[in-house]
Amino acid sequence: MANANANVNVDVKALGKVAVLMGGSSAERDISLMSGSGVLQALQSQGVDAQAFDPAERPLAELKSEGFKRCFIALHGRHGEDGTVQGALELMGIAYTGSGVMASAIAMDKVMTKRVWAAEGLPLPRQVVLRRQDCSPGRIAAAVAELGLPLIVKPPHEGSSLGMTKVEQASQMAAAVELAARHDAVVLCEEFIAGAELTCPVLGEGDAARALPVIRIVPPAAGYDYNNKYFTDEVKYLVPSGLEPALEAEVQGIVLRAYRALGCRGWGRADLMLRARDNKPFLLEMNTSPGMTGHSLVPMSARAAGMSYEQLCLHLLSQAALDGGARG
Repeated sequence: MANANANVNVDVKALGKVAVLMGGSSAERDISLMSGSGVLQALQSQGVDAQAFDPAERPLAELKSEGFKRCFIALHGRHGEDGTVQGALELMGIAYTGSGVMASAIAMDKVMTKRVWAAEGLPLPRQVVLRRQDCSPGRIAAAVAELGLPLIVKPPHEGSSLGMTKVEQASQMAAAVELAARHDAVVLCEEFIAGAELTCPVLGEGDAARALPVIRIVPPAAGYDYNNKYFTDEVKYLVPSGLEPALEAEVQGIVLRAYRALGCRGWGRADLMLRARDNKPFLLEMNTSPGMTGHSLVPMSARAAGMSYEQLCLHLLSQAALDGGARG
């Protein structure tokens, strides 16, 4: 478990002028504004000289010209979580929270993520990848035949369940593929794992990375969709998860292997399914810039480990770095 007191000795003045990057131009802009507002308020409450900065409204070069020393990245989705902003900050020499360029880029692409994880022998649902320009009825039917029903169809470069469909009948497949293709040039079809939805955050880097408590997600009948994730109280989050200690430890171990395999640092959150018939965990994705809203899961898990939202934000900011390992 992560050390909940890791941020006790943070020298707030030494952090300098801090930009909380929020908003941005992705489909998750509204969620990012919610995350960033929470982070900004938390950091300011701890005495940090933190200011909001929306890359959709201001040139990133202003971070350098206005003397910002480090950035808390509260952006989600494209141009925030995919290595592009990270690369710009690397060029300007401004330390930032979360994973570096390569890990961010790979983790944003669920297809590439799974290629890395497959090479590491990590447990994954079976998948079929379709190209937008080649989603013929024959290829769609072949995906159904290979994976069976139900199955999941989603765009591999989006988060927050955007563009995702659970396909129950073959007749729904074409519409599901079309919806995902509106968001992405590639469509990921994934075996449906019947069982419990789990998520597990990680703090740190390399051998020092530690998993926080696992959260079990119990969605309403409508499912764990975009609306229920952020705008209702219909979803139940169980932390402690209620899993047997050995199983919780197994899940945490898989998540740490997945995190390290991608080269993540700072923080992240892996989503998994726990198959009901045999309690086998399956990795779905890694989030390298997780949500920090009132409904978000990393703060919930951190709180269960004894770390408040404010402490979590301050700790993450104190770990801001560049890819070469230099701290801000």
